[in-house]
Amino acid sequence: MERAGSFTAVPGVGGIALGCTALAVAALVRDTSNADSWLVAWLGEAVLACLIGVTAAARKSHKVGMPLLSGPGRKFLLGFAPPLLAGALLTLVLFRAGVAAPLPGIWLLLYGTGVLCGGAASVRVVPVMGICFMTIGAVALFAPVAWGNTLLAAGFGGLHILFGILIKVKYGG
Repeated sequence: MERAGSFTAVPGVGGIALGCTALAVAALVRDTSNADSWLVAWLGEAVLACLIGVTAAARKSHKVGMPLLSGPGRKFLLGFAPPLLAGALLTLVLFRAGVAAPLPGIWLLLYGTGVLCGGAASVRVVPVMGICFMTIGAVALFAPVAWGNTLLAAGFGGLHILFGILIKVKYGG
């Protein structure tokens, strides 16, 4: 009953792939003291993650016979996209001002907000994932600056892998 009218194309395998690429980027920039290089690496990861996520969701929606932008898919996108757009704009403004320290917390918090809001049109585990991202984001906002990259790895790496496995096992693909 829960799946009726739900966006079930949230990709478990895609989430696992997202987590792996995020862990790779976190390791790559772990010792980087150059803020520009750090930002370019993480923005590259964001682009790659979008490509992986859209491709995996399209494959899963095709597999289950539901158009990606069906009613529930549109609802997911309308809840998910605005917080990501806000994060992109805040990134631009803060980085131009020379203030990069809060970016990990902002990214995790707003990504979690998007997952939570979009996940309202999905299966139950998706909003829970959003809450977990928001929690790590809140921690990152108040944690020492040096923890930022590690918390990005924990969120975008660890949570994507953990929830990707849960989604794959419980909801397929």
